[in-house]
Amino acid sequence: MADPKVDVIYVASPHSEHYEHTLLCLNAGKPVLCEKAFALQTQQVREMTALAKEKGLFLMEAIWSRFHPAILQTLEIVQSGQIGEVVHVQADFGFKAEYDVTKRLFNRDLAGGSLYDIGLYPLFISKLLLGVPDEIKAVGTLTETGVDMNCSMALRYASGATASLFSTFAAKTDTTCTIYGSKGQLFIQSRFHETTGLTFYPEEAMPQSISTERKGWGYAYEAEHVQDCIRQGLTESPLLPHAFSIELMESLVEIRRQIGVVYPGDEK
Repeated sequence: MADPKVDVIYVASPHSEHYEHTLLCLNAGKPVLCEKAFALQTQQVREMTALAKEKGLFLMEAIWSRFHPAILQTLEIVQSGQIGEVVHVQADFGFKAEYDVTKRLFNRDLAGGSLYDIGLYPLFISKLLLGVPDEIKAVGTLTETGVDMNCSMALRYASGATASLFSTFAAKTDTTCTIYGSKGQLFIQSRFHETTGLTFYPEEAMPQSISTERKGWGYAYEAEHVQDCIRQGLTESPLLPHAFSIELMESLVEIRRQIGVVYPGDEK
């Protein structure tokens, strides 16, 4: 943080440390790209973003999928009206993880659990497409450490649209996303948050396969965006603004409340 050659710091510590590490970097005068989930509670995210604005420093949550060509193309297709009004979004993310209570994924002190680690991706894509939900219903299966092994979410939006989202550490899932519209559907192939292909199913026509670009593992797009924002002197991204992260965290906290996952420091 004291090195003048460092232009921006990428915080990739466990979820439990994001808040404190981001404040450390901002107070040292460094712009920050902080991994998702941004923090543990909404108030922490509000403090992080307020400090960045106060100091005139860039801060963004590292939801790399937001800048991936496949997601940008998905958003363009949906907004163009090609599939009509979005009626329902279905998305999942799951892999089988070795159950080790000392490892990050199942460690309550490190804010483990499938929701904050991978359930955020289905929640992100539904928010990107449909906005803030009017209603959330969630159920989960907790481990002996008190974090979620499985998390299933049902969401309802003001438009009348709904979403079915799921995350798990207990099994490998398809990790796909299907967007059902009034004129057709768009299928984001596995793994949907970093895919290289979409399939468009028009209501009365043959399916169309759409290839998308991906450089390397796909993280470069996010890094390039952060650099562009910093060059422009921005304190937040126009594509992933602070308000988006605050609203996303509000949903995460509500889901966590409903499934009964409590992290150290929640009472603060």
